[in-house]
Amino acid sequence: MFVHRLVILSITAFSLVAIPAVNADDPAPAHGLAMHGDLKYSPDFKNFEYVNPDAPKGGTIRLSAIGGFDSLNPFIVKGNAAGGAAFIYDTLMTSSADEAFSVYGQLAKTVRTPKDRSWVEFTLRDEARWHDGKEITADDVIFSYETLVSKGAPFYRFYYGSVERAVKVGPKTVRFDFKPGKNRELPLILGQLTVLPKHYWATREFDSTTLEPPLGSGPYKIKRVEANRTIVLERVPDYWGKDVPVNKGINNFETLEFEYYRDAQVAIEAFTGGRFDFRRENSSKAWATSYKVPAVDKGHIKLERFDHNRPAGMQGFAYNIRRDLFKDPAVREALAYAFDFNWSNKNLFYGQYAHSRSYFDNSELAATGLPSDAELTLLEPLRSSIPPEVFTKEYNPPETDGSGKIRGNLRTASKLLRDAGWVIKDGVRVNEKTGVKLEFEILLSSPIFERIVLPFSKNLEKLGVKTRTRTVESAQYRRRLDTFDYDVVVGNWGQSMSPGNEQRDSWGSVSVDQQGSRNIVGINDPAVDTLIEKLIAAPNRKALVTAARALDRVLQWNHFVIPHFHAGYDRIAYWDKFGKPDVTPASGTQFLSWWVDKEKAAVINDVRKK
Repeated sequence: MFVHRLVILSITAFSLVAIPAVNADDPAPAHGLAMHGDLKYSPDFKNFEYVNPDAPKGGTIRLSAIGGFDSLNPFIVKGNAAGGAAFIYDTLMTSSADEAFSVYGQLAKTVRTPKDRSWVEFTLRDEARWHDGKEITADDVIFSYETLVSKGAPFYRFYYGSVERAVKVGPKTVRFDFKPGKNRELPLILGQLTVLPKHYWATREFDSTTLEPPLGSGPYKIKRVEANRTIVLERVPDYWGKDVPVNKGINNFETLEFEYYRDAQVAIEAFTGGRFDFRRENSSKAWATSYKVPAVDKGHIKLERFDHNRPAGMQGFAYNIRRDLFKDPAVREALAYAFDFNWSNKNLFYGQYAHSRSYFDNSELAATGLPSDAELTLLEPLRSSIPPEVFTKEYNPPETDGSGKIRGNLRTASKLLRDAGWVIKDGVRVNEKTGVKLEFEILLSSPIFERIVLPFSKNLEKLGVKTRTRTVESAQYRRRLDTFDYDVVVGNWGQSMSPGNEQRDSWGSVSVDQQGSRNIVGINDPAVDTLIEKLIAAPNRKALVTAARALDRVLQWNHFVIPHFHAGYDRIAYWDKFGKPDVTPASGTQFLSWWVDKEKAAVINDVRKK
């Protein structure tokens, strides 16, 4: 399942003629699909439990974004898309936020798939319309799939790579046939397909950046744009899908305004000064120190932590192992001993974080202890090609006592480097055979990380390793990331409770040379590929958890990243002008289910005028 946040496998064949449905079995039309097990919500459900179906509509909400934008097309590699640009579109189906992975019809009235999930068929709602009033048809669905795979970001080619063909069964019905192999997730992730208007794009270049507001079908349309500064979206008053169950109780704001700021600190100052209304805070330092303002003391700004049960994913210093310097796992392991998380958590993060150790932290998917018998069934055939520690040790990143004195860790690192052929000469770490210095650049997109890099670099210096830190603006950072032009970056891979096809884009060899992929490490490992496919083919939840843990172990012991930290909650600051549902689902707070409380908003407006 895709969270976000993503080598063309084949050119898919498309057919626009009516073809009878595959008759491997004759599944009944359903209102939703569950990855494993049963759906939580019945066919006659009215709304999700974590929304208020009677939430009032209206009000203007101002939000922030960092950097800038030069495009309104969020589906391609070129350009930087504006925040909220995808809000103008609908998808075939929508994921619920209180299940591991289930989808329910949005544009699609019904879905059919056989027990072996070798194909999936969607029938669109008769009432579904584009904002220009034209009906949404099967032709739009096929056009969307074809366009995203052939012209969209690389993620789509990996995500939908197991699709054999798309078939128009009728004016409102599309069937996707799949390539041989088990891929239980594929019907669900095709349900996540964003549907684009074929007639609109017929006279435009899809793979070019644009600031012309595109045509959509969703709850919002773009009202006003000022490149690199502001985008304003307004709710569509006659939105066709307002009464569809998955849409009830969400998209309650009349207007959404995204204002761009140079960096996070400037944005915080703007927020506390009343320039915008809601902020997810990712900086522990800012959470502890930047909100000490009268508006907080008086209760006009609320600071809340919302617990969640979603996987934390992995954030860390990510090596680009396309570089010769980082091809040796021993070098990668050694450098990790210079990152003192415990000191940083105490002195920089105000004790707010846990040290990350898994690519699926904060979930049952994380590998702990030694491999289970079920995991060994997957791992044993790969024994000769994966690190031996996978079978004998539990992975944990280097720890310290938090005092800042890490001589023991540095001694370990120095030994690992010496054993790998890197020695000290004139105070500098060099390769004893080639004389090449062990030095590299850490590329950043935000100054926030500079305070984390500085102590890390000082510890590396004690090992004779020289580093350079370079912080660049967002567009340049994006370009360098897309073209793999870096030594080390801060990588961040979000995860869902049901990982699957998107793992190919993150770790798979098919994505290693594809510019714009999420394989920023440069992993090209048949063993990793095998485990990804086992994960994708998992026939039930138990098998999926087993495959995720096996994959986790192999990623851990290859030392592809130096793990950072995570928290099992969201930090949210907001001006007290909102109402919100009583229930927070397992995946965390859903801001678009909030609404403007008119009485509270009037008070806040008066406060801001003073």
